[in-house]
Amino acid sequence: MNPIVALHQLRFRWRAQGPDILAIDALEVAAGERLFVEGSSGSGKSTLLGLLAGVNQPQQGRIEVLGQRLDQLGSAARDRFRADHIGYIFQLFNLIPYLGIIDNVTLPARFSHRRRKRALARSTSLAAEAKRLLGHLDLDQPGLLQQPVNELSIGQQQRVAAARALLGAPELLIADEPTSSLDADRRRAFLELLFAECAEMGSTLIFVSHDASLEGLFDRTLRLPALNRTAAATTDQVPLAP
Repeated sequence: MNPIVALHQLRFRWRAQGPDILAIDALEVAAGERLFVEGSSGSGKSTLLGLLAGVNQPQQGRIEVLGQRLDQLGSAARDRFRADHIGYIFQLFNLIPYLGIIDNVTLPARFSHRRRKRALARSTSLAAEAKRLLGHLDLDQPGLLQQPVNELSIGQQQRVAAARALLGAPELLIADEPTSSLDADRRRAFLELLFAECAEMGSTLIFVSHDASLEGLFDRTLRLPALNRTAAATTDQVPLAP
């Protein structure tokens, strides 16, 4: 079976004449795999995720996701590909404060006909599919769905963000330090719910964290500092839209 993600001779730098931030000779991620990417702050974790999501382009090398060469696509085509095939859980969640919980969860269907169609194949409406996902993530308490998202707890916001990323069964789910604000018990509970939903949908999970205590829950651990052949440090921030 072909890998869902394949990198080859990847080189990325923020400035044309600056030092390489990432230098990865090869990396493959199998379909359905739960991959834990570990590295300290500044090791290039979010930069790598930005490349996998097609937000940034490498100066050298090949990035394949689902067999598509992202390094050969223009900006608009990469945006369409990301909307159709990649769910993203942000470290700070990036929920839209003026939208309700259901509208936050169904947001990907506004940008992707493919994910809208796949969501409607599972439920009678987008709202019903959002409620199904929220229920699977233990967020179906009476009256909760009427609350503004900015009045939810950190754990509740996290699960709304996960439901949004999962809507429409994207083939690849990327999670950027989403558990950093949770205690150990809540981190484990969230991951178990996330794993169950990914398994049901057949989604591949790439989960980034500096917390090495989580790695035993995953199929495989990738230590980015060991893989990255450059010793250059980076301010590891990548702007993304939901």
